[in-house]
Amino acid sequence: MSLAELGQVLSQLSPLDHPAVLVGTNTTDDAGVYRLTDEIALIQTVDFFTPIVDDPYDFGRISAANSLSDVYAMGGKPICALNIVGYHVKYFGLDVLADILKGGEAKAREADVPILGGHTIQDEEIKYGLAVTGVVHPDKIVTNAGARPGDVLVLTKPIGTGIITTALKNGVELGDLLKHVVETMAVLNAGAAEAMLEVGVHAATDVTGFGLLGHAHEMAKDSGVALRIRYSAVPRFERALELAGESHVPGGTSNNRYYLQDIVTFDDSLTWEETTLLFDAQTSGGLLMAVEPSKVDALVEALKKRSTPAAAVIGEVVEGPSGHVYVDR
Repeated sequence: MSLAELGQVLSQLSPLDHPAVLVGTNTTDDAGVYRLTDEIALIQTVDFFTPIVDDPYDFGRISAANSLSDVYAMGGKPICALNIVGYHVKYFGLDVLADILKGGEAKAREADVPILGGHTIQDEEIKYGLAVTGVVHPDKIVTNAGARPGDVLVLTKPIGTGIITTALKNGVELGDLLKHVVETMAVLNAGAAEAMLEVGVHAATDVTGFGLLGHAHEMAKDSGVALRIRYSAVPRFERALELAGESHVPGGTSNNRYYLQDIVTFDDSLTWEETTLLFDAQTSGGLLMAVEPSKVDALVEALKKRSTPAAAVIGEVVEGPSGHVYVDR
């Protein structure tokens, strides 16, 4: 579902008004947070999607990492999960499902998260993901709404996975690039979250289906600020530019461009392929963090210490129209 469609639906619901709800649908955060005690709050999130790679085990790993990411983005620790499956044995047999679940189990085990069970429905299109529960201290929640003018933006994974996996679906031979992209998507954001909590940041979000610019816009809007991003500093899979030029662009990426066309201002020198990469719908992307300038070097060092796929300073928070994103060369 696009940002525009989701906004239209949510606008018809009543605002959450409950004393225990610390983060709900009133903002565009990555997960909900519910206070249990003065020292413990639950983080609740759910995510699932159709296969983006051919190997079922890799699909399970990527989907599980993606589902866990929302808890990490909120500064929390995932503690347990449930499988969510759409599947039809008649079309796909049992072995494929077993491999998907094994992949999810392996990634959850890496995160020290037991999968307690789950739910399946009969579906002619495969779908898999997790409903995840995490915990966080109520005073240590990291939301996307705390960015301040002067903060520096840091990103922890390269972008372009949506374009590349769409090219895979379209039959393009990707060779070793596919292995690199799969492993990047399968990396847990646990290390990035540890670095974020160690150093301290003002805001964070994970970059997924709404693309870098969509999630940047949400951070800016909920924080009441604008963001400025330098394209040349954004980590990316370079071949995604070539593939975008060959029309291997996912529908979600095109939807993001349509929704954000009046919210993002681009430097005139940027090409269509370059701007498309910034709109690209990601799966299991990195964390985008807003940190005060005095802490940015410590944050980058903490990320490198944990071998995150990237530790890139890509821009800054500025005063301006709430939610607007400026992109320089």
